[in-house]
Amino acid sequence: MARKEFTYKGKTVEELKAMDLKEFGELAPSRIRRNIKRGFTEEQKVLLKKLRAGKDLIETHCRDMVILPLMIGKKLKVHRGNSFEMVDIQTHMLGHRLGEFVLTRKKLAHSAPGVGATKSSANLSVK
Repeated sequence: MARKEFTYKGKTVEELKAMDLKEFGELAPSRIRRNIKRGFTEEQKVLLKKLRAGKDLIETHCRDMVILPLMIGKKLKVHRGNSFEMVDIQTHMLGHRLGEFVLTRKKLAHSAPGVGATKSSANLSVK
C-alpha cells in the first residue's frame, strides 16, 4: 500500500516551502494569519534569521512562534521553564505553536499522607 503524501490545504511540502510568508498566511487559520500580517516580535525575527542562516540546534524562548514551512525538518531547543527540550519539526506541526510540543508541567504523584493529615486520610493503605 502506497503511503499518502502530506498536504496542507491542498499544497505539498515543496510548494509550501517555495511560498513566502504572506502566501502561507492566506492558507493558515485566522489567528495565525493575523499574527503573520501584524508582524513578528524582535525575538521571533531573530529566530527566523537563524533558521534562514541554516544554524543547527537553535535554543529559543519563543514558545508562541508559529511553525512555518521553512522550519520543517529542523531541530529546535524550546525553553520549558527550567531547561530546553528538543523539538524535531515535522510536517503535521504546521500552523501550530512551538510551545504546544514542549510540556511545562510534570505528572504529579502523591505518596503517603503527611504530617497533619486528617484521621480519615491516615487510614488509607500505604504501599
